[in-house]
Amino acid sequence: MNANTTFKTGLSEGAIAVLKKYVTLVVLFGLVLLFSLIAPNFFTPNNFIILLRQVSFTAISSVGLAFVMIAGGMDLSIGAQITLTNVLTAILMARMGVPPIFAILFALVLGTLLGVNNGYISIILKVHPLIVTLGTMTIYKGLGYIAANGNSISGLPESFKFLGQGYIGPVPVPVIIMVLVVIAGAFVLNKTYIGRFVFALGGNEEAARLAGVNVRRMKIFVFGVCGFFSAITSLLLLSRVFSGQVTTGQGMEFDCMTAAVLGGISFKGGEGTISGLLAGVLIIGVLNNALQLLSLGDYYQMVIKGVVLLAAVGFDTYQKNRKSKRTASRRPAEKVATAA
Repeated sequence: MNANTTFKTGLSEGAIAVLKKYVTLVVLFGLVLLFSLIAPNFFTPNNFIILLRQVSFTAISSVGLAFVMIAGGMDLSIGAQITLTNVLTAILMARMGVPPIFAILFALVLGTLLGVNNGYISIILKVHPLIVTLGTMTIYKGLGYIAANGNSISGLPESFKFLGQGYIGPVPVPVIIMVLVVIAGAFVLNKTYIGRFVFALGGNEEAARLAGVNVRRMKIFVFGVCGFFSAITSLLLLSRVFSGQVTTGQGMEFDCMTAAVLGGISFKGGEGTISGLLAGVLIIGVLNNALQLLSLGDYYQMVIKGVVLLAAVGFDTYQKNRKSKRTASRRPAEKVATAA
């Protein structure tokens, strides 16, 4: 390989690396600019507050999913966890008279246990979490319908409204909770040994095990984190709607997965940042918000979000394939150099 070819290859790889790093932000700002021109009332302070409140629910659950995906797993049961937690918490407050503070604690513990259950089953059965959570998704959703008997559950305490409908100054409470969750997630992943273990697990599970990482415990941990954050989302949605609904959380796993991949979190694990995830969440939120302002139906939104997910997955796969080919092409040259 001559110097000119090496220079061109390096330049190409550098350009792609820069594109991968900033493509999410470019797409986000591009969508904001586009919809500011074509969508009525999109570029207004009031709509941006609405937009942030809308994305806060997805963002919180997405942070939990980020832990699972970076560790090399997947959780398709997020929406069903939200449904079951939502319904049972509503029953506790509306029908059994449990004070909100105890109902909130119950929801957080239940959500964490549902997540831990996913990780534990995956380990015991030695089955990929994608398959396990596909099964538990159906189970959790079915249990939610059974508990609610297919009906909405009303009669919640008025004091519970603040969590999903209240404001601190001009900022909605769900947005404040979202910011706290994002900061906490970024800190754990970037500044603690637990975060290093999560990345190591997703990068190479066997290497992580040989390095002393308790792989079983970490798998259960990341699913527990995902369940905990899904429980927070469930509580916020319950307070926002102010009634237990079996449809609450429906499709949440799809939005979270799309946002994660858009934000640079790889399906194969070992890569991703919370800042990128937040940008991905905002892209999904901007799309949803603007398409509603443009009066496009839910079916159009489903098509557009599906296309966005496929494009993001395609870009991620392309990056992985290029990286694998570069690694494979360098090995013969390294062997020759070593032999010389």
